[in-house]
Amino acid sequence: MDYELEFQFKLYQNHFKHPLRTSHGVWRVRKGIIVSLTNAAGITSQGEIAPLPWFGSETLEQAREFCQQVGKTINQSQIMAISDSLPCCQFALESAYLAQKQSQIATKVQDLDFCYLLPAGEKALTAWQDLLINNSATTLKWKIGVFPLEQELKILNQLSCILPPEIKLRLDANGGLSLSQAQQLLSLTDSLPNIEFIEQPLAPEKLTEIFQLSQTYSTLLALDESVASFRQLQQVHQAGWQGIFVIKAAIMGFPGRLIQFCQHNALDFVFSSVLETDVARHTVLNLAQQLNHTRALGFGVQHFVRMKD
Repeated sequence: MDYELEFQFKLYQNHFKHPLRTSHGVWRVRKGIIVSLTNAAGITSQGEIAPLPWFGSETLEQAREFCQQVGKTINQSQIMAISDSLPCCQFALESAYLAQKQSQIATKVQDLDFCYLLPAGEKALTAWQDLLINNSATTLKWKIGVFPLEQELKILNQLSCILPPEIKLRLDANGGLSLSQAQQLLSLTDSLPNIEFIEQPLAPEKLTEIFQLSQTYSTLLALDESVASFRQLQQVHQAGWQGIFVIKAAIMGFPGRLIQFCQHNALDFVFSSVLETDVARHTVLNLAQQLNHTRALGFGVQHFVRMKD
């Protein structure tokens, strides 16, 4: 029976402890919406709309307008009819609905392996020590394409030398390198022992060149911005990508659809954070457990954000 659920929503704004510097610019505040569904028995479940418009999701304003149009109640049919142009709304509403329908097993965060985010630039040369001391980390991630490449290559050489040999390092360019810069970087990383992969070296529209780089160099490559939507994920998989998929589940639409796709295809993937609150974070960690996620989750970001409900 397609019963009605009481619908409510609330906007939030969380300031980062430290501004996040990427090739997209400087990010200081995470804004989003928490949605709540309440059944006739008074049981409430939540979902989170955490837009990332520069990755192709809806904007916060578009999500807010959608929530205002929902009204006081919503049912499953209405949830599953949410447009693909509103992927974060799809994720939030179906997450909350599924939580109503089933008893989810609590995620034991301490049992999950996280990849921890380093600050950009030279600060990474000292910040890694605190991250390893305070967490049982196996993997670190460093944003590149933020400062001049020559400077970053020197830092990378130093960082690779001082990291413990058992620690893996991911490099994330956020599509900010030119082809020649990516070639310079890969020429170096092919000689470094602790590089797990390079994430999105070129812009999403340079997918053909990324395919060529993956076949030319031994360093593994991962796609992020190129697979930001569920449709892009399908298209790139059908095109034969053999590298790693970085999946930001909170901006990829209906979680049930994503789970089904990942289960039916042998993807080498990493679930990654969009600096959401604990609401979406717990949802994605539960998805990762359902899929027996093997690589370190890209959720070691709590040291960057300050949560305010």
